[in-house]
Amino acid sequence: MPQNIDHIGIAQINTTVGDIQGNAQKIIEYISEAKKHGIKVIIFPEYALTGCPLGDILTRFPVVKEESSRWLKEIAKHTPEISTIIGTVCPDSNTSCAAILENGKIEKLIHNIGEYKDFIITTGEDYKNFSNVSNKIIINICASQTKTYKEKNKHNELSNLAQKLNSVIIHANQVGATDGIVFDGASRVYGQNGNLIARAKSFEEQLLLLRNKEIFPLAKDLEKSFDEPHKFSLNYDSDLGRTYEALVLGIRDYFNKTGFKRAVLGLSGGLDSTICAVLLADALGAENVFGVSMPSKLTSAESKNDAEELAKNLGIHFAQAPIKPMYETTNNSLQELFNNVETKWDCRYKQSFTPDNIQARSRAILLWGISNEFANCLPIATSDKSESYMGYATINGDMSGGLAPIADVTKTKLFALARWMNKNRETKNAIPENVILKRPGAELAIDPKTGKTLAAEDALMPYEFMDEIIWRIENKHESYEDMLNSRFLYEKKTNISPEQKTEWLDKFYRRMSTAIYKWTILPPSIAIDAYSINKNDYHQAITSSKINYRGHLI
Repeated sequence: MPQNIDHIGIAQINTTVGDIQGNAQKIIEYISEAKKHGIKVIIFPEYALTGCPLGDILTRFPVVKEESSRWLKEIAKHTPEISTIIGTVCPDSNTSCAAILENGKIEKLIHNIGEYKDFIITTGEDYKNFSNVSNKIIINICASQTKTYKEKNKHNELSNLAQKLNSVIIHANQVGATDGIVFDGASRVYGQNGNLIARAKSFEEQLLLLRNKEIFPLAKDLEKSFDEPHKFSLNYDSDLGRTYEALVLGIRDYFNKTGFKRAVLGLSGGLDSTICAVLLADALGAENVFGVSMPSKLTSAESKNDAEELAKNLGIHFAQAPIKPMYETTNNSLQELFNNVETKWDCRYKQSFTPDNIQARSRAILLWGISNEFANCLPIATSDKSESYMGYATINGDMSGGLAPIADVTKTKLFALARWMNKNRETKNAIPENVILKRPGAELAIDPKTGKTLAAEDALMPYEFMDEIIWRIENKHESYEDMLNSRFLYEKKTNISPEQKTEWLDKFYRRMSTAIYKWTILPPSIAIDAYSINKNDYHQAITSSKINYRGHLI
């Protein structure tokens, strides 16, 4: 028997954790709007009233739960003519539940899975536990985080389940960002034969009227990923639109929900800071972004010019502040102190990275100074995922900031994203071609082999090889031996000896083991990949750093 959904609407809303009153008022506004359209049942996502994720605030601040119960009763007063399903927190526990509001009161609370009239209602991913639904419409309220491969998996699971159960499935998903977690919306409905019959916008709030059977597009080219094999590839095309939209929304919501309005960042003329500047301009408006070029004696004229050209193309504010005076003063003071310390300790390094770190930390001081001096301004850390895995970043230097937008994006993907943004943003080719073509490097030290500034790949290894190690660890959970005995994509294009491969793998594992403590002090970052080292996604004890591989400790 066909199941009629024409009287149903999905309110895909962006909420703030703990702002019960603000969330409730938004819910009431959407209920009022739904009534104008003649909707009889309106569905809100999981945790719509409280925001998500709640973390530990329910145990630390019980008033949040009390306020949730109070405002649920207030919302119920607006439901004499419309049935309302809202995700909230259970009054008798700290878990998710669906509240059914009808006839001006709270009719029922459903934990995990339950029936109400013509519906079976579920929260989170409990829909996977169904076996028989007796011709009822399945409503799944969810807070589903966007990640690589997630849309493909979600589509297949929901479509197959609708077909298997011969039932309509309504999936109401949250939209917006909480710290580094981004919810992509794209609420949808699958028919009894498993076909997609309605879908809301991605990364936007919306009241979706199911009677209209509208299917709004996913992020650009994302549906192409449905047919792609699960293997490492340098062809990121199908995921670049989603990556861009998730990063922009993640930045915008982080600033809006914390009260910050402006961002300041160092513009080195390199890829990472360039990508961050573009994202910030698109998320906050160019007038709210200030880029600062902070050259040292090693900074090339080319890098300075690229930074200024980017700022001009984006329309962001720009200034130049050489760090030479600060570097020399700091270095002189430190050398005097070091000589004193050396009279007591005999463990001074023969080769020191102190000069490199002084430069990076001098730049951080300037950015934090601007943040301290001008209202509602947040400095940005520009570290990427590849270099974070290798610990190739300076604590209180380029790692320093209030947000690290691209810390879950690998370097090879950033190169692809730069070209994608040049092609797909309203202002084309904002990123200078030279930024994309140049070899990444911090311009902090001279390579003794070449006499030129040290390139990152010379200090580490080729990014293509490094990023495949990361992918294999995160997605396939492969061991050192697995990787040593398999053929990398890089090896199919470039001949490398077994000794070279072993050297790179050894270096990766060794550096990763000592970088774990840096991950814990990285600013909040936006999770993009299927797996990440984002603090919301991954936890590892710093003292577990001696990972056993190849039969011995690192």
